[in-house]
Amino acid sequence: MTASPVDYRAADGVGWITLHRPDVLNALDTALAAALADAAETAAADPALFAVVVRGAGRAFCSGMDRTALAAGTIGEPFYRHWIRALNCLEDMPHVSLAVLHGYAIGGGLQLALACDLRIATTEAVLGLGASRHGIIPDGAVLRLARVVGLGRAKELALLNEDVTPAAALAIGLVGRVVPPGEVEAAVTAVVARLRHQAPTANAHIKRLLHDSFHRDPRAAVEDVLAAQRDCMASWETAEANRAWQERREAVFFPPPAARD
Repeated sequence: MTASPVDYRAADGVGWITLHRPDVLNALDTALAAALADAAETAAADPALFAVVVRGAGRAFCSGMDRTALAAGTIGEPFYRHWIRALNCLEDMPHVSLAVLHGYAIGGGLQLALACDLRIATTEAVLGLGASRHGIIPDGAVLRLARVVGLGRAKELALLNEDVTPAAALAIGLVGRVVPPGEVEAAVTAVVARLRHQAPTANAHIKRLLHDSFHRDPRAAVEDVLAAQRDCMASWETAEANRAWQERREAVFFPPPAARD
């Protein structure tokens, strides 16, 4: 029986998605893209989660497109449909998604990271795109990269295809944190712990409204913002935050009340 190219597990409010083709540095093929999309959709539909962490097994996060598969002609529209489904789901899911970049995080690896809300890189990570060197476009990045780093820097990265050091990636906002390899587990744990103290309903609305802000006149979105705020104000999370304020303690958003009964 062939092992799945993506491992998924959920525990204590966090979904863990791990690319699992370590022998080829987690290079992307159609089977991996399909499994990644399925795992992301499973996580997105789980109301018990507040965060999803995306990682790579072995020596790299993801080395991008499987060049052997591409050269053999086995990468076609089915791959791209699954790939788009996976990235859109990570971007749109109500939970906060975190990519943990180590080793190679190039090509599709960086595209995958850009679909996540937060990015941690280790100091030895190698970041870059490189698609047009192979005659293709960085399909998962062209629609996101400029929103993260600005149009000028996005063109530099996508047209020249130069690798970016983790320090430079941090300076331009491509990643949010850079840590030594030996400290990455502690860094992931710290981010997850921080998210545990944020209201899931509010974070879901914040994600959606931030994404919408790139497509809509801010004033045209005011009613949507007010509706989201009403939803937050009516939620159990706001009631818990108010009780915590009165009781001079930290609000507890996880586990939700239904899971405590």
